[in-house]
Amino acid sequence: MTTKRDFPAAIDMTPWQGRTDPEPDSERWHQRIRPIEAGAAPGTVLVGFASDAGVARNQGRTGAAAGPAAIRRALAPLAWHRQGPAFDAGDVSCEGDALEAAQEALAARLAPLLDAGHLPIVLGGGHEVAYASWSGLARHLAPHATSPRVGIINFDAHFDLRDPAQVRSSGTPFAQIAEQCRTRGWPFRYACLGVSRAANTRALFRRAEELDVLVREDRDFDARRLDALQRDLERFIARCDHLYLTIDLDVLPAAEAPGVSAPAARGVSLAMLEPLIEVIRDSGKLRLADLAELNPAYDIDNRTARVAARLVHLLTLNG
Repeated sequence: MTTKRDFPAAIDMTPWQGRTDPEPDSERWHQRIRPIEAGAAPGTVLVGFASDAGVARNQGRTGAAAGPAAIRRALAPLAWHRQGPAFDAGDVSCEGDALEAAQEALAARLAPLLDAGHLPIVLGGGHEVAYASWSGLARHLAPHATSPRVGIINFDAHFDLRDPAQVRSSGTPFAQIAEQCRTRGWPFRYACLGVSRAANTRALFRRAEELDVLVREDRDFDARRLDALQRDLERFIARCDHLYLTIDLDVLPAAEAPGVSAPAARGVSLAMLEPLIEVIRDSGKLRLADLAELNPAYDIDNRTARVAARLVHLLTLNG
């Protein structure tokens, strides 16, 4: 049960603007989304994570803190095809380098939303969002299961498994999650799909092997292999009770997603990603999703924001 104290006092709804059509049954997202309130019926809830402190620590190009607002603006005019409600729960902002405090604040905002039966979709922000998202899900699950089987599915050009002992950043969230799983006695089930061999060291590939990560490289994605990729994903999902989906937009080719912290020379096309995301969405196990690394400062013609908005739209179509 959510209460008023779980949400910010005021939520900025100004990004939700767009055209209004005169024909019946022609609503768009900006006409239907509402600020979250206590006791709201279960639906999709958007939460912004305005942070690029992890990107800065990872020596990437900063600007992802402006991502949540850009995604909202791109989503606002899209056609409404949902049955259930959608809500905006505002932003969690990272002040300066206070990354850990921001991650804690996001986890604290997500847990009551999950408790109330909502599907939260977090709009990043750097990929440091992943540790915060998982932490919120863990808070929700811990009282109900001693060893929940949580499957983490990450579409990403990078493993993000760097050693967090040196510095915690956008490059360490899944190593942090693995540590937390060991501490809690939970299984660590991680699929990283779209990995670029050119962008990940041999040490990271070894770490992924040691952690039994399901790995599919960017070069594995073509139309002839789509059926095999779907079967691999279905087998992974079958071994899980709950799914957390995280999409780093740098998994896409730079031509499709130029506005990211680390543009991909090859990447995986949106046309290849969508059927796999549908498998996850329709599994009945998806509890939480996030999108990371949109950097509007480098986004040519808002291409990346439009892709991110389309992905949110896709994730919510069966709701």
